[in-house]
Amino acid sequence: MAHQHEQSPNASVYGGQAVIEGVMIRGVHVYSVSARHPDGSIHTQLKPVPKWATNKWRRIPFVRGTLVLAESLAIGMRALTYSAQIAAGEDESDEPLPAWSLALTIALSLGLGISLFFVLPLIITHYGIDRIVDNSILSNLGEGVLRLLIFFIYLGLIGLMPSIKRVFAYHAAEHMSVHAHEAKLPLDNEHVRMFPAAHPRCGTAFLLTVMFVSIIVFALMGTPDLPLRILSRIVFIPVIAGISYEVIRFNAKHSSNALVRMGTVPSLMLQRLTTRKPDDDQIEVAITAMTAAIEGDQQAISAVAS
Repeated sequence: MAHQHEQSPNASVYGGQAVIEGVMIRGVHVYSVSARHPDGSIHTQLKPVPKWATNKWRRIPFVRGTLVLAESLAIGMRALTYSAQIAAGEDESDEPLPAWSLALTIALSLGLGISLFFVLPLIITHYGIDRIVDNSILSNLGEGVLRLLIFFIYLGLIGLMPSIKRVFAYHAAEHMSVHAHEAKLPLDNEHVRMFPAAHPRCGTAFLLTVMFVSIIVFALMGTPDLPLRILSRIVFIPVIAGISYEVIRFNAKHSSNALVRMGTVPSLMLQRLTTRKPDDDQIEVAITAMTAAIEGDQQAISAVAS
């Protein structure tokens, strides 16, 4: 799960995601991907953050949430491709993923996600709950509960797969390295292990917020005909993403508030499903990615200054 990264002049704001046998860290100007090769070595790739992801639209409330989501998908897919290549023992290649291939992969991923978490619960609601209850609020509430249930079941089931368990361990290692950096502690195994596997800025928090925001947004629409309801679940994804990002951004800015901290408890608890205890080798990979991103940002700042 990717962190929701907030662009800031403060270079200490880092986030990332777990990839195949590795970790991606997104800095202010660059992002790094470190992955473990079958021979035991760690390979790292450093790339600049796409310019379209840091333009003036990034500062506009509610619009920037969709832009952040698009950036996370694009960088995440490239990071996954690179890590899969390294984990498989293949030779490194600087050839970027073709734009059409990236777009197709993202479109398919979004299509599957929307079908599973938005269209499926709607269809179950339409042919189930709506035949029992004639109330638009209860119908949309029931759909929202079904969406959450499917989401939890999905995370629980994929978490049983050995390969995904390893990804979840890297997910925890990424969180722990981010914690250590934010605490301004040395990035070594001893200090990184001091921190919990969960992080309040995790992408899991964003997904959970999307689930709750969608209940409110769709409840305001009532219960029109099924085709129109299905269309609304697709068309309003950017709106829901925009609102959800602003909620996450607000929580991050007011993290010292007791009520805000209480509000982050569900996402921190949910991360028990998406993290596993990492071993020393996995933490080493996360530290390598974090160090590369920090150094890459420093070099980018120095280049601009000169």
